[in-house]
Amino acid sequence: MTETVTPATVRSPSAPPALGGPGLFTVLLAAALPLIDFFIVNIALPTIGTDLHAGEAVLELVVAGYGVAYAVLLVLGGRLGDLFGRRRLFLGGMAAFGLTSLACGLAPGAWSLVAARVAQGASAAAMLPQVLATIQAATSGGRRAKAMSLYGATAGLSMVAGQILGGVLVAADIAGTGWRSVFLVNVPVVLAGLLLGARFVPETRSQRPEPVDGPGTVLLALSLLTLLAPLTEGRAAGWPLWTWLSLASFPGVAVAFYAVERRADRAGRTPLVPPSLFALTSLRRGLVLMLPFSVGFSGFMFVIAVALQSGEHMDPVPAGLALAPMAVVFLFVSLAGPRLIARYGSRVVSAGSVLQAAGLVLVVLAARRDWPHLDFTALLPGVAIAGAGQALQLPNVLRLVMSEVPPARAGVGSGVMVTTQQSALALGVATLGTLFLSLVPHQGMRDALVITLLVQLGLVVLTGLLSLRLPRTVG
Repeated sequence: MTETVTPATVRSPSAPPALGGPGLFTVLLAAALPLIDFFIVNIALPTIGTDLHAGEAVLELVVAGYGVAYAVLLVLGGRLGDLFGRRRLFLGGMAAFGLTSLACGLAPGAWSLVAARVAQGASAAAMLPQVLATIQAATSGGRRAKAMSLYGATAGLSMVAGQILGGVLVAADIAGTGWRSVFLVNVPVVLAGLLLGARFVPETRSQRPEPVDGPGTVLLALSLLTLLAPLTEGRAAGWPLWTWLSLASFPGVAVAFYAVERRADRAGRTPLVPPSLFALTSLRRGLVLMLPFSVGFSGFMFVIAVALQSGEHMDPVPAGLALAPMAVVFLFVSLAGPRLIARYGSRVVSAGSVLQAAGLVLVVLAARRDWPHLDFTALLPGVAIAGAGQALQLPNVLRLVMSEVPPARAGVGSGVMVTTQQSALALGVATLGTLFLSLVPHQGMRDALVITLLVQLGLVVLTGLLSLRLPRTVG
């Protein structure tokens, strides 16, 4: 008897490689590392400053150096993955991330820590774009939808968990390492990730890879640097002349970048950020919404960390654990995201903004009522409800942004999306953090916190309004 072989029982030689469960776990682990490291230092900064005798401006560079290098090189990292193979860039970037984390943990002084953090951000920029590009190229249908939802949940949870983990590690003082453990903890995780990645992550690349867009790369880097560098360092440095000159040059550099990219796109080449990619409604509107969401999210995390440690004089563990309800609720609500988005579409994102706004209002009321005794119990209702709202927004917006990007442009699309997110996270610390720290000497810690949270509330309202323009269905 001859067995009938249907097309479904064999894989076509030209079919893309499949990303299985262990491979998905590995790339999601890699997605968590850079985001955790962006936030993990918020709680550790006071201890770093004391141990390394670092001033406020240098400490801000510990945060900003990582964030700016990360944001500037992300799109280039996506393009290199398309060109040379995403698995190769993924493993190389992960190995470099482990080595630079070790350098951070062993840094003998403040400036060597800043240099290691810049290198760590560059390593993350090589690794992270390959995560989304691999998911996009090596999954399809329901598996892709589930993988993208898990990616979004991982991203949001990592941002909250990083701050909690930072407090726990600093207080634990493992083997006398103190703050250094927040970086050294990456090393065994990276080693495990490399072993898993070498075995379970499939190799994918663009079928028609384009050479690196040199002018576009330089102009994008200059655009982000002229905006982010003065905003992150300006207040601590006393707003010297270079900060104003840099900000003044930003619009011109950004316009030049767009003109160069549009010319390359029209000539049939593939620029670093193809303007034609923004013809995708889901990508364009999702990225616009991601800007105020990420600015508010990172600003909130930074301001809360400073307020609880400097204003309430909390130790690192209670300061970190104050946000634990947000992480727990985010995890469970995000798991329900795929079912909710399948039933209600992008209106789930609008509902999330309403919940997040309600949670922020409760945090503001708690700050006004209980300061200077703002503790875990007082914050719990507000941060829990805000976490539920964030879980309905972030995973679904990330999934929506990539929903129409073709696999051949997965590296470019993921680079653009993660660059937008990372730039907005850095911008949130720079703008809301600067606002808060500037208000403290004149308004006091409590009123500075309340005013900054009200500004964030305005950003949440804006995300809610923008969510009404999202495509109703999410692929």
